[in-house]
Amino acid sequence: MHFLPDQSPEAERLEDDRPLLFPVQGTETAGFTGLWLGNLTAAEDGEALQEAGISASLNLAMNIFPGPLQRPDGTWVRRYQIGMIDGPGNAPQTLAAAVMLLDGLALTFTEGKPHYPPSTKGGLLVHCRGGRSRSVTVLALWLYWRQPERYPTFEAALDAMRTLRRQDDSYPLPPMLDLASDVLGTGLLR
Repeated sequence: MHFLPDQSPEAERLEDDRPLLFPVQGTETAGFTGLWLGNLTAAEDGEALQEAGISASLNLAMNIFPGPLQRPDGTWVRRYQIGMIDGPGNAPQTLAAAVMLLDGLALTFTEGKPHYPPSTKGGLLVHCRGGRSRSVTVLALWLYWRQPERYPTFEAALDAMRTLRRQDDSYPLPPMLDLASDVLGTGLLR
């Protein structure tokens, strides 16, 4: 079930109608084969996820709930979620928790138990509804935190994500950027 806006800009509606998957280069870790930035439509497309080698998703929206999804190869997509509003009202700790969850998933691939649905190590899709604001912010914070040699500033990581996503500086939305500034200013990511 999803609770989507009744009105959104036409450009967003057109994007939201098709799966968008953008590989984040240089992000292979012990826990996943790489990070992907994308949207809700991609998170619900088992064929697109399998083709990209994605086996898990991190949903950063509190108003959308991708359900269980089996890929064509019979494995199941692992689902993670830390819901945030794409606007004012989030606590800095919530944004930091999303970045820390991403970091925890990067550290190790957790094997399932015999009674768990079959899954495999693969890429991690980081998404919200459109992959424009919340997802870009979380990825930029993680890249800045964990790859300072490539991204010496948060702005450098943010610019890289905007370039990857092919968006201008109108995204992420100002409240998410303010929240990222609060996270960095309070030292929640150390």
